[in-house]
Amino acid sequence: MKIIVLAGGLSTERDVSLSSSAGICRTLLEKGHDAFLLDVFMGFPYDKDRLEEVFTLPDHGLDIVKNISEEEPDLAAVKASRPDQSDCFLGPNVIELCRMADITFLGLHGGEGENGKLQATFDLLGIRYTGPDSLGCAIAMDKGVTKQIFQQAGVDTPKGVCIHKNKKKKELDDLGLTLPVVVKPCSGGSSIGVYIAQTAEEYAEALENSFRYEDEVVIEEYIKGREFACGVIDGEALPPIEIIPKTGFFDYANKYQDGATEEVCPANISEEISERMKELTVRAFHALKLNVYSRADFLLDEKGNLYCLEVNTLPGMTAASLLPKEANAAGIAYGDLCELIIKKSLEARYE
Repeated sequence: MKIIVLAGGLSTERDVSLSSSAGICRTLLEKGHDAFLLDVFMGFPYDKDRLEEVFTLPDHGLDIVKNISEEEPDLAAVKASRPDQSDCFLGPNVIELCRMADITFLGLHGGEGENGKLQATFDLLGIRYTGPDSLGCAIAMDKGVTKQIFQQAGVDTPKGVCIHKNKKKKELDDLGLTLPVVVKPCSGGSSIGVYIAQTAEEYAEALENSFRYEDEVVIEEYIKGREFACGVIDGEALPPIEIIPKTGFFDYANKYQDGATEEVCPANISEEISERMKELTVRAFHALKLNVYSRADFLLDEKGNLYCLEVNTLPGMTAASLLPKEANAAGIAYGDLCELIIKKSLEARYE
């Protein structure tokens, strides 16, 4: 198959996306596909009459993943480096190349790549893509809306509220919450802009910092517990994985710095808790109108209560990411997982 692996973009998870997509592209090449790695924002300036050549270029677009930082990306610098200086999210030849491909593998994370807008655009243009539909992506990306749907669907989630930057009253008493609390952007990912506030001073600082990323944030009760993730493919849950950061919680640094976190899969939990987590994962998957695949994040407190924090519609896909590790525990090798996602995406929308 001719496959465009779409990466990058302008979200705070840009570099994570590039790493994920490079792994996807390499394994698809090993599987015999004509894959090409493409940055959705930077595009690929090339003679339009020769675009078919792109699928057989020797570097397969992988040059764009050199020197990826473990720090949050400087998006202003990314914008400034685009040769045509356009503010269009779709770079040169992106639409043309995606239309030429048999399918576009979405390796994007966060922002316009995961909030349903790109999926809706591709639907209108007749471009085939992997992962959930636009509606499910849009719903799951909004943590405030997700929390309400979880409550209606019987998926336990930490008590919380969503507030706008311009809202005058942000005192916890007015919001029905008490310290400690978690403050996080409403639509962010990779734990960027997430803060645990133990004091009033820390709460005020967390609000200020979190609002730098978005105009809407979620404030929720802090649940002390073990951290887990559970993936789902085509409505079937994978074995849960436990995430054990060496320090703090599973923030951006602990997610992407080598050796910062231990991950155990299958998780060292009772069969009862494992099955309950898998059942809640599938329930959340359907409640959010998702299809193909996703990954839910959980906390397990000392009393054995499970809390679903959110669902990621385009989870990390490096060979060392959580979902591929869960799939491997279920007997699905990384390359087979990438092909399975393509197969289930085609079945969900195009067959």
